[in-house]
Amino acid sequence: MSGNVSAASGKFPKSKHLLKHADFQRVYQGGRRQFTGNMTVFFLRRGPAQDVPVGGPRVGFTVGKVLGDSVERNRIRRRMREAVRLSPQACEVPVDVVFNPRKSVLTLPFAALRDEVARDLRLAAQRARVAEAK
Repeated sequence: MSGNVSAASGKFPKSKHLLKHADFQRVYQGGRRQFTGNMTVFFLRRGPAQDVPVGGPRVGFTVGKVLGDSVERNRIRRRMREAVRLSPQACEVPVDVVFNPRKSVLTLPFAALRDEVARDLRLAAQRARVAEAK
């Protein structure tokens, strides 16, 4: 089991979530964006000024009303959260990531979704490291 999940509960801990509107806005306005087949990924390296006790990525999801009714949006969000939870966290780069999925995530086979999310997390961490080096 990966290091970002408590073994007893199997949940995705709140400390790994982006929860505040200000955090989402900071990622959107100051971060970078990557388009993939089924989602858009925004990411920004956290600086030492942010008072965040957790290392590694913090993840947020934006699922707009254009993607369907509340049942479909919540299903998309749950699938995305589980894909992040099951993705191996290879690095502990302090980066904030916001996933903006497309409607295709609803019908995408879960294994493909998990692979795409894992690839996107690796890419965000890698690019955040490059940005730090500059």
